[in-house]
Amino acid sequence: MAEKKTGIDQALIRDLANILKETDLTEIEVEQDALRIRVSRAAPAAMHMPYSVAAPAPAPVAAVAPAEAAAPAVAARDPKNTVASPMVGTTYLSPAPGARPFVEVGQTIKEGQTILIIEAMKTMNQIPAPRSGKVVEILVTDAQPVEFGEALIIIE
Repeated sequence: MAEKKTGIDQALIRDLANILKETDLTEIEVEQDALRIRVSRAAPAAMHMPYSVAAPAPAPVAAVAPAEAAAPAVAARDPKNTVASPMVGTTYLSPAPGARPFVEVGQTIKEGQTILIIEAMKTMNQIPAPRSGKVVEILVTDAQPVEFGEALIIIE
């Protein structure tokens, strides 16, 4: 009795796993017709990728009240306010060249709203806002390469 072959190509999965190993990526996803394959692996503990956020310039004391001057500095230093890149790729701040950006500094956004796109392996990945709030600073530029964990946007 002949067994019916499943539609999953094990050679493709092995190839994707090899790509992960060769490029030090932690995740890759491929979609073809109705088949969607996602291969991921845990990043090694020693692969912690630190990033730095530029310290805000000191505000003139006479022009700004002390409580108002401290607020942006606290927001910038607080990691819970920083949206980090979930992958290695190239950032795009708008849905198409010449189009309005997804978000702008000072704009109030809602949780789940697309804030930018990261292109990885020729796939456009929409990055949603992890929470609602006000965009304080956009730390990347259009078409800028980013690393996993790199700070992208600060939401207050």
